[in-house]
Amino acid sequence: MEVSSMTQPTPLRPAGPDRRPRVLDLYCHRGGMAMGFHQAGFDVVGVDQDSTCAEEYPFTFVHGDAIDYLRAHGHDYDLIHASPPCQADSPLNAYNKKTYPRLIGPTRIALLEVGKPYVMENVPAAGWQMRAPITLCGPMFGLPLYRHRLFETSFPLTAPAHPAHVARCTRNGYLPTSERPFMTITGGRHSKAWQRAAAQAMGTPWITTIRGVCEAIPPAYAHWIATQFLAVQGRTAA
Repeated sequence: MEVSSMTQPTPLRPAGPDRRPRVLDLYCHRGGMAMGFHQAGFDVVGVDQDSTCAEEYPFTFVHGDAIDYLRAHGHDYDLIHASPPCQADSPLNAYNKKTYPRLIGPTRIALLEVGKPYVMENVPAAGWQMRAPITLCGPMFGLPLYRHRLFETSFPLTAPAHPAHVARCTRNGYLPTSERPFMTITGGRHSKAWQRAAAQAMGTPWITTIRGVCEAIPPAYAHWIATQFLAVQGRTAA
């Protein structure tokens, strides 16, 4: 991992027909989506205002404002991914009653200004702000968790078949069992054993904090998206 300021980091490969595609990972957290893009053959640079994300982000990390960096450097990338914070639309906020910024609209405006292909992710409750999103969920990729996330894209994107939610789930920080093999991954005062099990179920074993794993997106989602993007571009995944 390399940490950079708001200037363009250096690890991007020079332009050329054989270089790996480049993805800019905005609001990158600890790199769930980033890992999926990497596994599909992308060079990845992540941007987040939370400097602690650099502790575990697996690739080049830029500490700074996502929209400012997008406007300054987005044209240097082949694809842009953005996961604006979702707290304002989280069901938990019905209890917290805090005020959070809504960044989906401002992020889309900046994405359209830059004009590069993009994918934007958020929680189902934010669907009213998104344009024709598709839904991805854990069982689509053989993951033992139900985790719906919406994805708006500027290129054609389809979802795999969505298996019925028939497996029973553990809740409230309990570990999975043979009777309840799936996990519900939400924040709380969970044990370290729960955190490790959740990270394993998500496919993010490098993430070691409860908040980090609860905010992560399974890399399998990004790999699916990246593969379809490369097909549209006439390229194949690594």
